[in-house]
Amino acid sequence: MNERNIIARELRKNQTTQETKMWSILRNYQIEGYKFKRQYPIGDYIVDFVCKEIKLVIEIDGGQHNEPQNIEYDETRTKYLNSKGYTVLRFWNNDVDQNLEGVYEKILSTINLIQPSP
Repeated sequence: MNERNIIARELRKNQTTQETKMWSILRNYQIEGYKFKRQYPIGDYIVDFVCKEIKLVIEIDGGQHNEPQNIEYDETRTKYLNSKGYTVLRFWNNDVDQNLEGVYEKILSTINLIQPSP
């Protein structure tokens, strides 16, 4: 098992409260029948949640993502994921805590943009 897989496993064991809430709506094909994985390695990065079928990444960000070095890191990371064909959605912890329904709706509308209904 490579290092990123070991780190991903540890991250799954130690989810934040917000990641746990998000996982409760993403797991078991609950959103439009799509399978999401959590703490999944893509290249040199580990994303919070991914649906590989439609190449959708969901990130949950805490306040540390407002720090200049983390803003730059996140931008580089997003550019990399976009270059691999992934759409990246980012939500703040506060969004998950205070407006989970709105987060859910944003995920649904993004899925509809990526995979429009026939």
